[in-house]
Amino acid sequence: MFRPCIDLHEGKVKQIVGGTLGEGGTLGNSGLRTNFVSDRPAAWFAELYKRDDLKGGHVIMLGPNNDDEARAALAAFPGGLQIGGGINLQNAGVWLEAGASHVIVTSWIFHEGRLNWERLGELVEAIGKSRLVLDLSCRKRGDDYFVVTDRWQKFTELVLSAKTLEKLAESCAEFLVHAVDVEGLCLGIDRELVEKLGRWSPIPTTYAGGAKTLADLEETTRLSEGGVDLTIGSALDIFGGKGVLYADAVAFNKRMRSLL
Repeated sequence: MFRPCIDLHEGKVKQIVGGTLGEGGTLGNSGLRTNFVSDRPAAWFAELYKRDDLKGGHVIMLGPNNDDEARAALAAFPGGLQIGGGINLQNAGVWLEAGASHVIVTSWIFHEGRLNWERLGELVEAIGKSRLVLDLSCRKRGDDYFVVTDRWQKFTELVLSAKTLEKLAESCAEFLVHAVDVEGLCLGIDRELVEKLGRWSPIPTTYAGGAKTLADLEETTRLSEGGVDLTIGSALDIFGGKGVLYADAVAFNKRMRSLL
């Protein structure tokens, strides 16, 4: 299935090449590469997704100065969007109250490159596993995929595997996995990662990264045997892309639902 997204950077809806976002969410010396900047507010996209019954998309706040736009999007589609970016124990409940269906957490549950199980447990106790999505965005090193944090700049010691996903699934409702090395490049999905996620994950999982045509959506569904959803960003026409028509992605979901 297709899952939509709203990526916010400096208060605007943007599409950014993965791994180029620097410290504090600003350009600095990071070599930030932006594929698209919208002149429409985040709420416009949220209203579009609501109209087309596209639940389970994610709003990601990339750095500071995005709270107002994020809140507007959640208000436009209450209960229909997940939110991530700077989520922690202190603000998770606030964002759920603002209308998010789930909060997406990555960096806060890691410390010095290791998963902090105590922090994860505190978060689950505070909001419940049914409202939590773990972002396991990763980069490949050797034969393995390692989770990366802090704007995808830092490798952790956590390697994606069937055992890892089975253990983490006890503490969350879904996984979100960006293939950082191909994110925003429109060069095609990481087929190996999609296939592994389909085999390994016992809970709903969304993959993002590299999608360039509608065939990638069909391939994701086939490789994962329907177990992995796909987010399409830079290739989508509503984000200035030329590879995928938004209307076609919506139609794909309608076809898939008719088969259920």
